[in-house]
Amino acid sequence: MPRPPSLPPAEKQRIILSILAGEMTVAQAARQAKVSEQSVGTWKRQFLEAGLAGLSSSSNRASSREQQLEAEVADLTTALGEAAVELRVWKKSAEHRLGPSKTSR
Repeated sequence: MPRPPSLPPAEKQRIILSILAGEMTVAQAARQAKVSEQSVGTWKRQFLEAGLAGLSSSSNRASSREQQLEAEVADLTTALGEAAVELRVWKKSAEHRLGPSKTSR
């Protein structure tokens, strides 16, 4: 099932304030926002810990697993580039040692 679009921090704040004021339950808020109750609970915790900034920073922050994978991709890209350069050097070296090939006439 595709992930629903992320709500803006101000909308999350409005939902959390409605819950805190007793105007709706977490379950009602989750149904209205078309998200899980766990998501609403997370928003509530983030809001209580850091206010509106807590709601906005979570959507922009990459998970530690994503950061780990990005670092790994960068390392592998560098290694691949170095290997390509080494291969080119070896080929040039081999051409000079062996002389022109007999099939290139």
